[in-house]
Amino acid sequence: MSAPITRKRKWVSVIAAAACIGAVPTVFAPSASAAPVDGFYTPPAQFADARGSVIKTEPLPVLALPPTNGTKWPVAAQRVMFTSRTQDGVATPVTGVFLDSAAPWTGPGERPTVIVAPGTVGQGDKCAPSVAFANGIYADIDTGMPSISVNQEAASAALWSARGARVFVTDYIGLGTPGIHTYVNRRESGHAVLDAARAANSLSGTGSETPLLFWGYSQGGGATAAAAELQPTYAPELNLRGVWAGGPVADLKEVLAQVDGTLIGGAIGFAVNGLLDRYPALRPRVDQVLTPQGRETLRELETQCIGDVIFTRAFLRTETLTVDGRGLLEWLSEIPEAAPVLDEQRIGRLKPTAPVLITSGINDDSVPYGPARQLANDWCGLGASVTFRTNTLPPIAPGATLPNHFGPQIIDGYLDDGVATFLLDQLGDQPTQGCSAT
Repeated sequence: MSAPITRKRKWVSVIAAAACIGAVPTVFAPSASAAPVDGFYTPPAQFADARGSVIKTEPLPVLALPPTNGTKWPVAAQRVMFTSRTQDGVATPVTGVFLDSAAPWTGPGERPTVIVAPGTVGQGDKCAPSVAFANGIYADIDTGMPSISVNQEAASAALWSARGARVFVTDYIGLGTPGIHTYVNRRESGHAVLDAARAANSLSGTGSETPLLFWGYSQGGGATAAAAELQPTYAPELNLRGVWAGGPVADLKEVLAQVDGTLIGGAIGFAVNGLLDRYPALRPRVDQVLTPQGRETLRELETQCIGDVIFTRAFLRTETLTVDGRGLLEWLSEIPEAAPVLDEQRIGRLKPTAPVLITSGINDDSVPYGPARQLANDWCGLGASVTFRTNTLPPIAPGATLPNHFGPQIIDGYLDDGVATFLLDQLGDQPTQGCSAT
């Protein structure tokens, strides 16, 4: 990599960050699963097949965001269902939230749309970001196992809405809508981001020339990274101008090793459940190594949110789920069918054409620093424009996730406007070229 570029540093107001504490019809046959959170998440029997088609919308008054430019509160938004694709090319409905800011655009060039790819929320339908978006929190206390999900992306939406950008926060495939959420699946995560951009362009009425920015951290950073490298072939018409892939899940195998036994160790179950659904040949092999309790744990995780994992399965170690006390990753490394599946999830083999900023905490205890740095090296080797920045927050209670994984997100994404500045620079006349690292 070449010499570091100059960083613009200034403290920004944290008010926005603190605001939250056509048309070939497809016949859809929902799989057996829990009842949807509400009727909006049930897709029609037939819907438009074209990727990014808007299937339906409904008004969504948002209490969890501050009004902009003198508009009334609650903030007007839309809940949206749109068409995307599974990794096998099957049309599938995905949901999200679209906000068309009333504030004047304060950045360079034309007003952009920012596609926000959420961080880990869980695997149950009730965990979909759009479910908790309006009120900032969704709580299910009427069942035998209470559940809670928080709108983690209110700060992102508030930050960009205050600048006058349009914002679309995508749910992922299987979150809210029928079928399992394929957690950190490279292709399906990327598809959900890119087709959300198409849907946003349709809703704004501005078309494919609309400048687009992708914003994501953790699971969201992996999703924006996957979208960046898939965009030239999957959605070449999009005017993608810049990407933030913060703390990205770039190499699933390495993440599984790192997160096992941490505060959010149960998230491994989300990943394994998604893989078993999309690669059914793995299921009998994995079933052989799980105890009855282990199999039941995976089944329960299919319906749980990350808050549930923290409160009820904190510091879960997968060695407690197997027949001989070895961790799931150790077992997967010995299952021949698993190696190509895990390898398929690695990001970095395709060249993104838009400039990308990758950030990672050197002491991140959940999503390791090394694969994020390797992703930058891989893309640079392909000739992409990549900026890599290291967050040097010292280790604080390793394994506790909140300081060392979410700390860099708060610092890089909100307290220091370096990420927003990078993305804004890509909308100007001189976008970033080449590779740099700090």
